[in-house]
Amino acid sequence: MIRTVNRLLLALIGLVLFCAGGVAMAQGQGWAVPSWWPYSSSHDVVLSRANRLRWRNEDWWWPVVIAALAVILVLALWWLLAQLRRARLSEVVINTPDGDDATLHGKALEKVLESEAEAQDGVAGARVRLTGDRTAPVVRVRLLLEPHAAPADALNHFSSEVLDNAHRSAGLVALPAEARLRVTKHHAQQVT
Repeated sequence: MIRTVNRLLLALIGLVLFCAGGVAMAQGQGWAVPSWWPYSSSHDVVLSRANRLRWRNEDWWWPVVIAALAVILVLALWWLLAQLRRARLSEVVINTPDGDDATLHGKALEKVLESEAEAQDGVAGARVRLTGDRTAPVVRVRLLLEPHAAPADALNHFSSEVLDNAHRSAGLVALPAEARLRVTKHHAQQVT
């Protein structure tokens, strides 16, 4: 969701700045601007003295200005904190046989999954990231395959052995995964 909000905010801000810059450039060059467009004359100002002083003595003006600025500040702080939030799980809650809960470091589980994935034949590298909830983690893995590897075999081995081992050893109810496969770049071999 934060990715969508970022893109919408950037698109909206960019569109407003682009339009304002285009109008300012056209006005500065002396080009004809439509008569219905605000500030079409070279003597127009953005805020006249009368506009700046119009609402100053009204009782509702300052509370509305302060409330609007407070809402903008809260939204800006929410957006900033959403940028700084880590998408990676720092720990996973697992059930122990005695009924208590224990925590497992997310980085440790990621490293184990990476090392087991890289140990299989045909896998040149693996990157694992845990996302989701502490009690229901989701594995996102990127497998870098060697040119001779069969993608179906590598994926089956990862899901049936590596994920199954992690699922059983951590005592999780489910361990869903999303895998992305990529092949290493290699040069064509010459046959003599």
